[in-house]
Amino acid sequence: MTAPQPPQPQPPALVDFRASPEPSHDRPRPDRLVQGNPARTTWTHYGAPSGDFDCGIWACEPGAWRIAFPPGKEEFFHVISGRLRIRDEAGNAREFGPGDACVIPAGFQGVFEVIEPVRKHFVVIDRAAARPA
Repeated sequence: MTAPQPPQPQPPALVDFRASPEPSHDRPRPDRLVQGNPARTTWTHYGAPSGDFDCGIWACEPGAWRIAFPPGKEEFFHVISGRLRIRDEAGNAREFGPGDACVIPAGFQGVFEVIEPVRKHFVVIDRAAARPA
């Protein structure tokens, strides 16, 4: 009799954004609200096993809240539809609409404002969230 063979590891699979994972829903923390209380929906299409990389689609209703990215956390996004504005602590503002892309760097603080209902692709890298291998 032969010993059972251990299962073979599966090769990594591509992540197809046409599939629709179960969404999560939230709102900005009350202590960060600037305007409104917008509902936010996130479809995380991929979360790395290490915990430091997530990507997917994010949608939000109009409203504004303060953001503070800690050291080691960065986000790239690409607007699919709608309009948003990001204002830094010095008051400088940039607007983004369909087709526009942006990186929010580690340490950034400011206000994130959704002007029109927005939908965007996102990639978040959070080195502080990484789990040891």
